[in-house]
Amino acid sequence: MSHETSRRSVLAGAGALLGGLTLGTRHVSASTASDRHVLDLAGESDDVLDDLEVIHHIEEIDAAVVRGSESDVQGLRSTKDVRFEVDTPASKAVTETDTVDAYDDPLYDLQWDKTAQDVPYLHWKHRGDGTRVAIIDSGVYGDHPDLAHAIDEERSMNLTTDDGDYNPSGAGDHGTHVAGTVAADDRNDVGVVGTAPDADIVSLRVFSATAGASFGTIIQAIVQAGVVGCDVANLSLGAYPLPGDDPVVEMFKTLIERAVDFGNERGCLYVAAAGNDGTNLDADGDLLSLPNEADNVMSVAATGPIGYRWDDHNNTRNSEAALNDLWKATNTPAFYTNYGEEAVDVSAPGGNIDLDANAEKAFYDLVLSTVIDVDDDGNVSPSWGWKAGTSMAAPNVAGAAALVVANNPGASPAEVREHIEATADDVWGEDEYHGEGHLDTARAVRKKLGNGKK
Repeated sequence: MSHETSRRSVLAGAGALLGGLTLGTRHVSASTASDRHVLDLAGESDDVLDDLEVIHHIEEIDAAVVRGSESDVQGLRSTKDVRFEVDTPASKAVTETDTVDAYDDPLYDLQWDKTAQDVPYLHWKHRGDGTRVAIIDSGVYGDHPDLAHAIDEERSMNLTTDDGDYNPSGAGDHGTHVAGTVAADDRNDVGVVGTAPDADIVSLRVFSATAGASFGTIIQAIVQAGVVGCDVANLSLGAYPLPGDDPVVEMFKTLIERAVDFGNERGCLYVAAAGNDGTNLDADGDLLSLPNEADNVMSVAATGPIGYRWDDHNNTRNSEAALNDLWKATNTPAFYTNYGEEAVDVSAPGGNIDLDANAEKAFYDLVLSTVIDVDDDGNVSPSWGWKAGTSMAAPNVAGAAALVVANNPGASPAEVREHIEATADDVWGEDEYHGEGHLDTARAVRKKLGNGKK
């Protein structure tokens, strides 16, 4: 208990020490929604919803989300929906002094995560063409110059009850940052580089500015990713701690797994952030972290360097040279990451923080990707900035999965997942932080499916 308390106190203080440059969307606290109910309709008659106000009818898995009082759903297998508040921390924005002249895109040399994973060298042959990746998140800014090429406007949608579309609607730029990690354009001479720049991005917005997100909407999005034929779905969101023996949590876990099974059958692999509570998920008793601890969801912990470009503020060296002078390697477990040998499947670059560091240097150890700026009048403009969290690690895996799928059309989600795990780097003595290993994108792409270390 004392270890957990100290970890949380460190997390609470990180924002002050780094001037707000802290974590991506955390596994936030949740509250029940008194007027929304999630229904398990398995075995129920077709007319059971006739007199109810239906928000989502998730016919594919015999479930629904409805609005009304408890008396309206009396006699049905139901639970109050659980809402998550929007949690969008400030980003460190890119300035002119951060721009470097390298590769095809001017900010690539600041992307230690792509350099460490040999991503640019893969792009000569492996680009993720023909694949589709769902970003289940706060929305993706489709007019961003690094993302406009990738957004699938036809399949993207708003699953909340607000009036917006798939773009962010006051819910922050978290989803835009995640999408850039997966598929930012590497041939437009601006911005950053994504792992799978030729993949299509399907933005499934589940966060609204006024009501946050809910389990019911997230479950709908998981199903929708399968309906529209996504190969991979990224879930950089979640809730922890949830009492695993609570009937409400049990029902949500059941419906999440039912939704994931539906998507798996249609070829979609689900990748989720392990969470940023600094907790051993294998040793927390009956507590659950969802959706990452649901069956058939690939759970990703975060790692990152300490010291990237700290002695190179004038950007006089390239990204590979800068990796040679790290205080801690890029596969070092991030101080905030949840872990557990059984709970975590792989680790991946998500950014790290030295809490004693000068904030003018420390942000280089975070993950650089696409973001948005919103002025006082609500006008949105594209930008680039740094964030860190398991939210940033998961899309590095999702992008790698898109490359694997592009090389192996017809491979099942289980085969893709097993291949990524089998080609991951063993980090000896730290299995609880890395699960099957640390993501090795280059090895996963270059080795034949199923031909890994095992």
